[in-house]
Amino acid sequence: MAGAASARRRSNRLVGIVPSGFSTLLRICAALAVVVISHCAYAGEPTILRDTEIESDIRTMVSPIWRAAGLTPADVAIYLVQDDRINSFVSAGQAVFINTGLILGSETPNELIGVIAHETGHIAGGHVLRAADAMHKATIESLIAMAGAALASAAGHSAAPMIAAAGVGQQSFLRFSISQEATADHAAMNYLDLTGQSARGLLTLFETLQSQELLTGDKDDVWSRTHPLTAERIEYLRHHVEISPYSNVPEPPAVVELMKAVKVKLHAFLDEPKTVLAAYPESDKSMLARYARAIAYYRIPKLDLALSTIDGLIRDYPKNPYFRELKGQMLFENGRVQDAVGPYEEAVKLAPKSPLLRISLSQVYLETNQPVLNKRAIAYLNDASRAEGRESEVWHFLAVAYGRDNQLGMAALSLAEEAFAAGKKKDAIEQSQRARQLLPKGSASYARADDIHHEAERLDN
Repeated sequence: MAGAASARRRSNRLVGIVPSGFSTLLRICAALAVVVISHCAYAGEPTILRDTEIESDIRTMVSPIWRAAGLTPADVAIYLVQDDRINSFVSAGQAVFINTGLILGSETPNELIGVIAHETGHIAGGHVLRAADAMHKATIESLIAMAGAALASAAGHSAAPMIAAAGVGQQSFLRFSISQEATADHAAMNYLDLTGQSARGLLTLFETLQSQELLTGDKDDVWSRTHPLTAERIEYLRHHVEISPYSNVPEPPAVVELMKAVKVKLHAFLDEPKTVLAAYPESDKSMLARYARAIAYYRIPKLDLALSTIDGLIRDYPKNPYFRELKGQMLFENGRVQDAVGPYEEAVKLAPKSPLLRISLSQVYLETNQPVLNKRAIAYLNDASRAEGRESEVWHFLAVAYGRDNQLGMAALSLAEEAFAAGKKKDAIEQSQRARQLLPKGSASYARADDIHHEAERLDN
């Protein structure tokens, strides 16, 4: 029964930086608006990190670009990929994936903003669906070429025609990809001009990547494979920087500070704690240095030092929700579940529009095993699911909460949602069928179960 299941699912929670249960990423590879074949060279499924604060900071920096592209910023999802290599990509549903290596490797906010402007060009241009169509066509071209080559090889007793045919589809898709990348570059320059920002950062990043490729002779790095760089693309961008009236516009100090905060937090969570403490010694009394030390102490773990450090930050910056979130996380992950409730509730009050904070608070509520808090968890999780419905995790917690509340039909529906979000079509069919048996016919929940059942059956065929 769902009610008997444990709610603890995120034992590795970095404060935000959370290894996510986003298990649909590999099937998203089939619809990327980049060179999908090469992107999927990730060894296994990439690790997706979720962090409310970092995602919010990046959203603040990039929202003007999204609005210039005609997108609603709230509808664009941001996901961090834990990977040291410089790369980014998009998927269907207006989702932008950003490697941590791109963020930490960007010398200025303008470089990161420029890359996301490029990815925005893919979204606005509908390149995801076009990439899937182009890949389908390339596959057909490959099959036709291979069939013809097989006959030629048999007649001539040579494997040469087969070898030549093997690359037909790949070359076809590569030509399509280069065209799409150039289109996205053009769109990015337009968005940057419309928002009064320089394209110099994007040019600098491209030139750096090109020089590294020339220096090492490695044409197989992840950026080159997913965003094939050509001399024509770089020259086009260089010309734009020469003529744009915004090329020398300085970056706003607030944006520079946001970028600095993002990088400090990433380093604090991803680097070894001893490295973090060496980079931010006790003599550095700045807010970001104290924040980095609190994270490092928590990871060692030295809970007393971590709590005293974060308490000092909460005292000095009482309106910052993320310091309270970190304190709640420290307590929760050290078994002090009841003590974690207060800090998480305060974080949600300070950032009421953050679905990830509501999910975290709900997880703590579930771990208290208190019926009243379980009902609060149901309300918060339902609210969070409207923004985070693509994540299977929110549905898992809802299934647990509904099971404990003896709402078995809703628990089954939540399990169906969880399975569907995770790409487990057979489980989605089974659980949606169970939900239809338990839910009142004609209700909105019954209709949703019916939709999941039919859609999962369609995808399973």
